[in-house]
Amino acid sequence: MTDVTGAPADVLHTLFRSDQGGHEQVVLCQDRASGLKAVIAIHSTAVGPALGGTRFYPYATEAEAVADALNLARGMSYKNAMAGLDHGGGKAVIIGDPDRIKTEELLLAYGRFVASLGGRYVTACDVGTYVADMDVVARECRWTTGRSPEHGGAGDSSVLTALGVYQGMRASAQHLWGDPSLRGRRVGIAGVGKVGHHLVAHLRAEGAEVFVTDVREQAVRRVAERHPDVTAVADTDTLIRVEGLDIYAPCALGGALNDHSVPVLTARVVCGAANNQLAHPGVEKDLADRGILYAPDYVVNAGGVIQVADELHGFDFDRCRAKAARIYDTTLAIFARAKEDGIPPAAAADRIAEQRMAEARAARGW
Repeated sequence: MTDVTGAPADVLHTLFRSDQGGHEQVVLCQDRASGLKAVIAIHSTAVGPALGGTRFYPYATEAEAVADALNLARGMSYKNAMAGLDHGGGKAVIIGDPDRIKTEELLLAYGRFVASLGGRYVTACDVGTYVADMDVVARECRWTTGRSPEHGGAGDSSVLTALGVYQGMRASAQHLWGDPSLRGRRVGIAGVGKVGHHLVAHLRAEGAEVFVTDVREQAVRRVAERHPDVTAVADTDTLIRVEGLDIYAPCALGGALNDHSVPVLTARVVCGAANNQLAHPGVEKDLADRGILYAPDYVVNAGGVIQVADELHGFDFDRCRAKAARIYDTTLAIFARAKEDGIPPAAAADRIAEQRMAEARAARGW
């Protein structure tokens, strides 16, 4: 079923009528000369200009791309609110295989579309885009972060994203086992790309036993070369069934926690870098019913957005690192609120973020 524009009706229902909607603006972008097809979704600017990365991915359909942009943008509103940033949430997706169609012309065209929003949306890196890409986008758009130090930016934000996830794991261990140390804990990481391989380094430095998997063999090889004592497994289905697993870290694409994975997950804690890990509403309760502690994804993976937001005001790595380290305290506060209210941690985090956004709207008279 489609609406009068030809767009699938379920996408428009999400945008205008679903509890997952409420977005302020969605922009469809096309540049035939370069082959650019992109979606920019702005969920909220109540707290400040929308901030979120650009995902470059070969979506099966345009509707899937729009839906992903909507979900990711909404998640950024909550992430930025929980991180204490003066930014709302936005996200962009570029449709296509970046290995095949990414060109300088396409990135410049994309930069012009972002610039046309006049600062309502600030972009950065995400899956399929890198620091070098943001340097190109910035030639057309001053509302671009995640640039290289040579071009006035902060560089790779995955370093602090990994630090934040690591701190979330430490907070989870403190809450569940009464000790933040991860020494001797068995940790499984699904996805050892941008963020995951930095996370491996933190865990091995503390003495955790680490298992990894990735759809890209070269990513696993890179980890094995640097950390030969890490165990590689065939796939995510194998990883989530590892006997005695303490912590599972989804660090690839979203939807990792679903009706298939949750019933067989051996880990006592889920804490990873991937966005939108809960495949659908209700999964957070399924985790709680199984006694699995879930560290909300948008809380623990906020280190990267903390870094790119700081870039807008004159980047200072030590200042950003200190903010990312405080994800430990934020995660503990969420677990405490969840216990107090008798709700899953994901719901507790949502309540805290929604309160901050509501207060910002009230202050602006919206």
